[in-house]
Amino acid sequence: MDESSDYTPPQVWTWNKANGGQFANINRPVAGPTHDKELPVGRHPLQLYSLATPNGVKVTVMLEELLALGHAGAEYDAWLIRINEGDQFGSGFVAVNPNSKIPALMDRSAPTPVRVFESGAILLYLAEKFGAFLPTVPADRAACLSWLFWQMGSAPYLGGGFGHFYAYAPTKIEYAIDRFAMEVKRQLDVLDRRLAEAPYLAGDQYTIADMAVWPWYGALAKGLVYGAGEFLQVESYTHVQRWTDRIAERPAVQRGRRVNRVWGDLDSQLAERHDAGDFESGGHALDAAP
Repeated sequence: MDESSDYTPPQVWTWNKANGGQFANINRPVAGPTHDKELPVGRHPLQLYSLATPNGVKVTVMLEELLALGHAGAEYDAWLIRINEGDQFGSGFVAVNPNSKIPALMDRSAPTPVRVFESGAILLYLAEKFGAFLPTVPADRAACLSWLFWQMGSAPYLGGGFGHFYAYAPTKIEYAIDRFAMEVKRQLDVLDRRLAEAPYLAGDQYTIADMAVWPWYGALAKGLVYGAGEFLQVESYTHVQRWTDRIAERPAVQRGRRVNRVWGDLDSQLAERHDAGDFESGGHALDAAP
């Protein structure tokens, strides 16, 4: 590999708006809203503002799993946030999530609404609120939270690291792709070794740890993200494959994966979800992909 480079970092970095590849139109070095736009509010206690990226799917799977257990208080409205169009920079969304990332949740079940952002925090908030999918035995709870936070720390290397340089960067940089491919394969091996010991990440129970990891690494294991299945030899991680298939069979997971999805086969899409009947009716049709 040629280690030479014509680029020398300047003493002070400056923002080049034309640089950034596919996502240059929404990436910027400052926070805060870019425009005034209030968020809609539906009739349910929980208001979710999201998109069916892996981070968004975590939360809709959790909500559908709670409803499947009979927790009526987990009924929710799921509003579509088109991140490629900058919806996450509207004033209403930034008021819920100052980090301008999906998903964002408003819990209006109490007199004073509670905002929750960051997907892992939302999973933990809902698990504690409803007393579900979070073990109570201290050792098992510790295992669950360890794997939950493992995902939060590891997935940026998969998405923002490997995914960006392998699939989205305007130029292919061998060093960057090799660096992040090595890390992603290490992560897959970490998961594979753990899942050789137990059916789920926290042990015998299906928990929020599995809900957090599955949308990222389950999709990766099936070659559904970045077109990188063969490149990473994902089929060799047999325990991850078994775990992935087992979770994908859950009806609540199948429903959750559809919510706020506006691409792929039409029968896999549900742009917005305001009632359980939307899964049968097709919900509220919205035009244009994100």
